[in-house]
Amino acid sequence: MNDPDPEAVSMFPERFSNLPAYAFPRLRALLDSHAPGGSVVNMTIGEPKHPFPEWVPQVLADNVDGFAVYPPNDGSPELLDTISTWIDRRYGVTVGADRIMTLNGSREGLYNAAVALLPETKRGKQPTVLIPNPFYQVYMIGALSAGAEPVFVPALRQTGFLPDFGSVPAEKLDRATAAYICSPANPQGSVADRAYWKELIALAEKHDFTIFSDECYSEIYRDTPPTGVLEVAKEMGADPERIVIFQSLSKRSNLPGLRSGFVAAGPESIKRIRQHRAYSGAPLPLPLQRAAEKVWADEDHVVANRALYQEKFTEADRIFDGVPGYQGPEGGFFLWLPVEDGEQAALDLWTNTGIRVLPGAYLAREVDGENPGKPFIRVAMVTPREEMAQALITLRDHLYQ
Repeated sequence: MNDPDPEAVSMFPERFSNLPAYAFPRLRALLDSHAPGGSVVNMTIGEPKHPFPEWVPQVLADNVDGFAVYPPNDGSPELLDTISTWIDRRYGVTVGADRIMTLNGSREGLYNAAVALLPETKRGKQPTVLIPNPFYQVYMIGALSAGAEPVFVPALRQTGFLPDFGSVPAEKLDRATAAYICSPANPQGSVADRAYWKELIALAEKHDFTIFSDECYSEIYRDTPPTGVLEVAKEMGADPERIVIFQSLSKRSNLPGLRSGFVAAGPESIKRIRQHRAYSGAPLPLPLQRAAEKVWADEDHVVANRALYQEKFTEADRIFDGVPGYQGPEGGFFLWLPVEDGEQAALDLWTNTGIRVLPGAYLAREVDGENPGKPFIRVAMVTPREEMAQALITLRDHLYQ
């Protein structure tokens, strides 16, 4: 086979040339050449399996003629008003419909906000974007696409599994244009409290960067609703342009295929995000917007869904009681389980039990010779409770006894 033509290779951008394979292709490369050691239980991907509201198909059917028209680019007025009402109900903060845009899934917004909002330079230098480590992979791609240097900030046990952005060297903070943060966190399930948000907002004001707050797991929690950044920003009187939040129906309502989320931001920020959408496309089809309108307005199914996860939290705590280093999640639906080597643990589980989990290293990047995800595996608690419990018992007995 001939080597690639150097001139042809030079036609492609270098900013993505050093990316590792995405997490799930890496997992397939690790596991798929080996036979499973038992009945397969897939606990890798965060795809909810609880039922979504039974009335959603009828809403789609009633609005099927909407597929015959181009959808409203920013979101239908009815959907934007419904989301505005939900924000007020959930966080006690008024964000008008003119400061919201619907998303084709929150990942679209997390990526495109970086492209639309982040400047090419800051103080005459290449900007930085602060990213938790481990992290949702779109954060890094957003930073690279905006021409920024990703700065990976470890989210370790000693920092409550949240990134200590204040520990970043001042030179990198001064070049920062944005900080991504996820609460409840994927993968660890840690939750940012009011004190954390206050410190982060104060840091953003001091060093003049924007907070990109990914809150798509906010409706899955144990007891107390997680504090949102909008609540604290309101209390502090922060500039609305300082905060951009992202939400989704995927986890809240078990509708990942509906691809319905939203971004809310300050007036100038949302103007630029909407302008970017006008050129790049990806609005949500109108029948899906009509369904999303009804789903955002209903809380009964959310309460029922949360109760199912709360039962799973209790079950996991019981199963892993006494396991050294186990820490149950405060929110979300992942277990972040300590092991010696996540990749080896995932391979051992697959070949000996048929349980499929994700090595934590696949969700993180190595910095100064250390990958903070290496000594962990991520386990998604999305299967039915009985199946999940049996799989967790098998996992515990194989890895910890």
